[in-house]
Parts: sequence; structure tokens; C-alpha cells
Amino acid sequence: METRKIEVPVMADLFAKGEKPEYLFWVGCAGAFDDRYKKVVRAFTRILTHLNVSFAVLGKEETCNGDPARRAGNEMLYQMQALQLIEIFRRYDVKKIITICPHCFNVFKNEYPDLGGKYEVVNYLQFLNKNIEEGNLKIDSTSLDNISITYHDPCYLGRANEIYDEPRSILKKLTGNFVEMHRNKSFALCCGAGGAQMFKEAEKGNKEVFIERTEDALKTDAKVIATACPFCMTMLTDGLKYKNKEQEIRNLDIAELIAQSIDL
Repeated sequence: METRKIEVPVMADLFAKGEKPEYLFWVGCAGAFDDRYKKVVRAFTRILTHLNVSFAVLGKEETCNGDPARRAGNEMLYQMQALQLIEIFRRYDVKKIITICPHCFNVFKNEYPDLGGKYEVVNYLQFLNKNIEEGNLKIDSTSLDNISITYHDPCYLGRANEIYDEPRSILKKLTGNFVEMHRNKSFALCCGAGGAQMFKEAEKGNKEVFIERTEDALKTDAKVIATACPFCMTMLTDGLKYKNKEQEIRNLDIAELIAQSIDL
């Protein structure tokens, strides 16, 4: 899946040719810098190309959107970063944004409008599910051999934006062996990285949150933990390593599972 090269259009290059894509694909910090999550970006980019979607990335012009700064309490830095991006979006007349990170999705959808940045913001699971249901994206459930899959709800998709149905609809089409964790949907436990916790040392306590959540997943006996957030992927992967289960159980993003099922 990693050997096939595809051309990723860059917004500035398209505008120089007088072209304007329908969507800005927001890669995000994790997608740009985290080696593990780069694989998720590649998988979703291959799906976009497979669907012949009109999209582009900002490339070198993409900066952090300020979400971590705001969560950590640095409101001035957040507003500086947000206003800088809003100006870039204005220059390229951005109307629609596709995100793969729930934190980016939430800040663009719910917080940028306060600063004048109003866009149609689409999470990639919404986009994928829509294309599957409309028949544009045909997935082969047999490619996963009916493997057991559980799903961890990211806080900023679930409780913050009530995106519960789309990931489950996709996973149930990928396998006939989807199993829920005891704590799921609005009762799901955080992976432990939210609210800028990703960037600080653990506080005193009996057990770290990511270990507790990993144990929730292990109780399902699923062979794959499906995630939809770079923070969640990092924490649950660490949890599997902590439990010495990384050889038995895989942590894969839903985009990776789809790309695998259609051999992209």
C-alpha cells in the first residue's frame, strides 16, 4: 500500500494555473510530522484520489491551527495562529475543509467562526461514510476475513460533535464481527491525551488513563482497535505496548482499514 506513488495537489500550484479545488484537505500537525500517522494521511489521500475528488493541501503554507495552544491556556497564541490561517484561507477562497484530526475538525467547525472563519467543515469519516452509502466507494468486507474489530470514540468526534454513527456504519460494512467496548459513544473514556495532556507529564494517580482505556479494548478480545484520531492512535498504541500486546492486536485507523479493503 505504501509503494504506489500519487501526486498530491498543492493549493498554491493550482491557483497559479487558475484552478480552484473543491476541498482543502487539512493534513494537520500529526499527519505532517508523526511517522505513524503519516500512513493514515497516505491512506486517506489514496482514497481521495481513487474517488477523483477535487482537493488540494496547503503544503508548506500549512501551520498549526492553534488548537493545542488554546487547550493549554495560551489564548493569545491561539488567536494569532487562527487569524494567520484565516487570512491564508481567504486568499485561496477556501469554502470546504476536510479534516482527519478530530481536534482540527472541532476548532475549525466550532471555534474559528468566532474569529470570522466560517467554512463547511467535514470530518473524513462523514465523507467516507457518505461515499460508501452513495455507492461511490465500494469496500470488500471479505478482505479483512471477518476479523473482530472494536472502536474507540475520540472525544472531539463523539461527545463534542456527536459523530457516533458514521464510524460504526463503516466498520460494520468492513466486518461482520464488530464488537463494542463496555464504555462507548457518549460514555466512552478519553484516551488520556485530550486537553493538551498529550504534551505534559502524567499527574499523580493510581493508573494512567491510556492504560485504563486500553484495558477496555482488550476486554472485547478484538484483534483490531480502530481509531479515528492521531492522539488516540498514539495513546492506544502505547497502551498495547505497555500490555505486551502489540504483536497480537493492531491499532489501525478507519481510513487504513478501508484502503486495505479496496487494495489501494
